[in-house]
Amino acid sequence: MMGNGMMYGPSGGGMWMFFHFLFWTLVVIGAILLIVWIVRQAERRTGDHAEETALNILKKRYTRGEITKEEYDKVKKDIS
Repeated sequence: MMGNGMMYGPSGGGMWMFFHFLFWTLVVIGAILLIVWIVRQAERRTGDHAEETALNILKKRYTRGEITKEEYDKVKKDIS
């Protein structure tokens, strides 16, 4: 007979299971970090996180009708 039925004996099985769990936990965390890094690199290349300039904000406000043409022209002249 092989003892109490544990795969690696009474003292070694628990430690092996701990390191097995630790290894796969690190693999999963590493994969998640890799995916996040890849997504951030892709966003950086496409300019999704580009800062809005004052002129872009001004154009959006004019387009939405928040300011008049005169206000737009005055502010545009001031920031240019």
